[in-house]
Amino acid sequence: MNEDYDVVIAGAGPAGAQCARDLASRGYDVVVLETEAADEFPKQSNKSTAGTFPSMMSSFAIPDDVVQQYTKTVVLESPNEYYVREQPGAVLDFAKFKRFLVEDGQEEGAEYRFESRATAPIVENDEPVGVTYNGDEEVYADVVIDATGPAAPLAKKLGVSDLKRENHAIGIEFELEGIDIDHPEFADLHDAMMLRLDHDIAPGGYSWIFHTGGDTAKVGVCYIQNESHQEHGRSDFSIDDYLGYWLENDPRFADAERIEGRQHRGSAHIQPPGKMHTDRFMAIGDTVPTVDPLWGEGIHTCMKSGRAAATAVDRCLKHGRQKPTAANLEVYDTLWHRDVAPNIDSRLLMTHLLYLASNERYDKLMADLNRYDEETLAKANNGNKRAIMKLLGLSDLSLVWKVLRDK
Repeated sequence: MNEDYDVVIAGAGPAGAQCARDLASRGYDVVVLETEAADEFPKQSNKSTAGTFPSMMSSFAIPDDVVQQYTKTVVLESPNEYYVREQPGAVLDFAKFKRFLVEDGQEEGAEYRFESRATAPIVENDEPVGVTYNGDEEVYADVVIDATGPAAPLAKKLGVSDLKRENHAIGIEFELEGIDIDHPEFADLHDAMMLRLDHDIAPGGYSWIFHTGGDTAKVGVCYIQNESHQEHGRSDFSIDDYLGYWLENDPRFADAERIEGRQHRGSAHIQPPGKMHTDRFMAIGDTVPTVDPLWGEGIHTCMKSGRAAATAVDRCLKHGRQKPTAANLEVYDTLWHRDVAPNIDSRLLMTHLLYLASNERYDKLMADLNRYDEETLAKANNGNKRAIMKLLGLSDLSLVWKVLRDK
C-alpha cells in the first residue's frame, strides 16, 4: 500500500469527497481517511438536512437519482404569519449523495481508507507532512487537508481551528410520513422548503419542513448556543425535546409517524472565519465556519470549499512549480471569500439580528417581506447593506446597537 501521496484528506463528507474527486480527476495521487466502515457509510446518525439548490447540482454534476424531491418554493414562517417565494430547490437523499461522491472519486482514481480515524498531523521541521491515524498508522503527503467537521483534530493541533462554543449550531431531524402538507392554517408546503422562526420551538435558531413527496417530509430543529437561546431556551429541554414539543403541538403532525431509520443529526459553527490554512495544510468544509449563516445551507458551500482547496493544490503542485507554503496556498483564502462565502461579515450581521429578534418581530418581518420587491430581498440575502437597512425600522435600532456593540 502506498504511503506517500500528493494529498491526504481526513474526512469523506461533501467537502472532503469533492476535493478528492477534483484532485483525482486532475491526475493527483490522493487518499481519503474516513472513520466509518465502508459497508456502513454513511451512517444515518450524523447527516445534513440535505436541502440545496439546482446551482449546486449543475456545478458539480450531481445526478438526479440522489434527489428525493425537487421543490419550487421557499416558505418562511413566524409564529402567526408566513411568506412564500418562488425559489427552485432540491432535497437530497444525503446517504445516496455522499456515496455518489465517494464512488465517483474512486472511479477517478482517489483511494479511500475506511475505518481510519485521523488523530494528529505528522510534523517535521514545523510543517505537517502527513497524518497519524488509528493510533500509530501513518500516511505522508505534500499537502494535508482536514475535512472532519467541527472535531477538527488536525486543524486544532496546527492552530488553525478557532471554533467557538457560543457559535455552535446543533440540529436533529426526522423523516415523517402522514403529514398534512396543506393544512388550512398554514402555507401549502407541496414542493416547498419551509423555515420557521419561532423561539418556542427553536430558541436562537430555526425549524424546518422540507417536502420529500406525497405526505412525507424532513422535519427538524436547529439552534445556536447564542444569547437568544440563553434568553428563550428551557433549561430542562434538549434538542430532542424541542423537536418532540413541535411534533406534539403542530396540527400538521397530528397523524404523522417517523420513518424507521431516517433520523439525522448534525452540527456546525456560525461565526466569522479565522485562519484557514498554514504551510502544507488547509481546513475545508465545516472544519472552518462554512455553513451559509442566513439560510443554514451547508452542502453547496462545503462543496465549493473543497473545490477551492483542490484549485490551490493544483496551482502549487502542477509541474512541481511551487512548494505548498502558507504564502503559496493563500489563493485558497482568496477563493473562499470570493466563491464560498462572499460578503460574510454583512450576512453574519443580518443573521445575528435575525436570531436575536423576538417572536413579535418575526411576525412583523413576514408582513414586511410581503411588501418588498424580490430584487431588494435578493440583495439583502446577498449581504447588501443598503438592502438590509430597508428591512429595518426605528424599533430595531436598539437591537442593531446591541449586535454592533457585541461585535
